[in-house]
Amino acid sequence: MSAPETEPVKTLPLVFNEPRGRKKPPRHLADLDEAGRKDLLTEMGLPGFRAKQLSTHYFGRLVDDPAEMTDLPATQRDELVAALLPDLMTPLRTQEADKGTTRKTLWRLFDGALVESVLMRYPDRATVCVSSQAGCGMACPFCATGQGGLQRNMSTAEIVEQVVAGARSMARGEVPGGPGRVSNVVFMGMGEPLANYKAVIGAVRRLTDPSPAGLGMSARGITVSTVGLVPRINQLTEEGIPVTLALSLHAPDDELRNELVPINTRFSVAETVEAAWNYARVTKRRVSIEYAMMRGINDQAGRADLLGDVLNSYGDWGWVHVNLIPLNPTPGSKWTASDPKDEREFVRRLEAKGIPTTVRDTRGREIDGACGQLAAEA
Repeated sequence: MSAPETEPVKTLPLVFNEPRGRKKPPRHLADLDEAGRKDLLTEMGLPGFRAKQLSTHYFGRLVDDPAEMTDLPATQRDELVAALLPDLMTPLRTQEADKGTTRKTLWRLFDGALVESVLMRYPDRATVCVSSQAGCGMACPFCATGQGGLQRNMSTAEIVEQVVAGARSMARGEVPGGPGRVSNVVFMGMGEPLANYKAVIGAVRRLTDPSPAGLGMSARGITVSTVGLVPRINQLTEEGIPVTLALSLHAPDDELRNELVPINTRFSVAETVEAAWNYARVTKRRVSIEYAMMRGINDQAGRADLLGDVLNSYGDWGWVHVNLIPLNPTPGSKWTASDPKDEREFVRRLEAKGIPTTVRDTRGREIDGACGQLAAEA
């Protein structure tokens, strides 16, 4: 089980720093905590107490039309909205699948950058998959976003707006099934969330802050994924926010993972899995191991056994769950989905070693379900 020959991997940055002089996204109330919103209005000579009213409209009532904010004085409304509720992104295209219960939206940000989010409604929940960067710098060769490179980090508010937009659609009954609410958020769209750590943690705090300061979601309904930025996993461990950590592992051995996930040349499988295990140990939250199944690359029975052994080396106390992902190939890619029988054998071998394993629901295949495909075509 050796990795295919490949070119030497370039050293990847742990965190993407914005170039000096780059224009930043408009400041929005979702970028600030309650005190920060009030202070900003006060500095502008506006009544600080209006910040709570604006927050109630945005997070509580999910209003996006200033004309509906009738509790704001008409003489100050435009100024207040401009100060804390600027437009952040424009929808360019929305594709639907699964009888309208899966909705993928391509957004244009203020500087022309393109990102995607997906709203998925299930019988018992509604999940928004959000992007955290425009593009991605991790260069995983099977990923549509990774092939496009990294443009920039998204702001906290740009991340939050994807969820609020989904919440509006649910509340207004635009998704089949009647009015509802968003219950889950997964940071599994475009970008490496932990390479934009500050903005992502800010977004998690806005999502979990009690209404009207935030959306009032449960942290247990939020999943933050990473390809394995070990120092940032360790930092997340100490945040005290019980989100679910999802580790995109994709291979149980360094030789193959160096090719599939180039950051592995800096943080080995052993280091990465140990950081994830420590997260589970400290937070008492089970970690999800994401594993994209690729035909003839990482789906061999022997690799299933090796993956089980790697995970079991930290004990069998139920700290981990494996989520196998049928690969959604990008056009022209050599990476293709595994044969179903190989997928079933992979599951069988993991379960034989006591590792809980599921195969991810393959929603959205007919709408370019892998994040980055719509942006690449635009």
